[in-house]
Amino acid sequence: MTLTETPLAGAYLITLSPRQDSRGWFMRTYDQATFASIGFTGQWVQMNHSLTHQLGAVRGMHFQHPPHAEVKLVRCVAGRVFDVIVDLRAGSSTFGRWFGTELQADQPSMLYIPQGFAHGFQTLTTDCQLIYCHSHPYTPDYEGAVRYNDPRISIDWPLPITDLSDRDAAHPYLDDSFVGLTV
Repeated sequence: MTLTETPLAGAYLITLSPRQDSRGWFMRTYDQATFASIGFTGQWVQMNHSLTHQLGAVRGMHFQHPPHAEVKLVRCVAGRVFDVIVDLRAGSSTFGRWFGTELQADQPSMLYIPQGFAHGFQTLTTDCQLIYCHSHPYTPDYEGAVRYNDPRISIDWPLPITDLSDRDAAHPYLDDSFVGLTV
């Protein structure tokens, strides 16, 4: 596996390296020493799996407030998605900036998302599935989100948005009083 830092400090795109033979393939998706080299010494305590049917659907932009902030590791296992993160960390050199990358099942890669980032995605095919590893259990009272079309962030979604939950459509915009998350 190869870890490449994204333009957002502390977030990494991870390219996986399957070993193939006549039987198929095998690949490592987690290695404790490799992840420690980028500062992750915690453990994965929760794993989630999502399915999104419609092309152009958006999910996000979600995060957990401290002290329940979480590191996420996201991988697409069916279809293709445009995966997006936003740095919401107070004092970060990349505060308020977003990064998007295509994750697809047939080109195995993952996105490592530090604490203090919002996360979401748009489906680029039908029937997309993502696997998420989390360093902290979901804590509903500490859930946070930013509107997918917040003008202060200006995410450039690649497709017209075809499906969005009422909940995601109602998330707040960032305002001038938001100075970031302290993680």
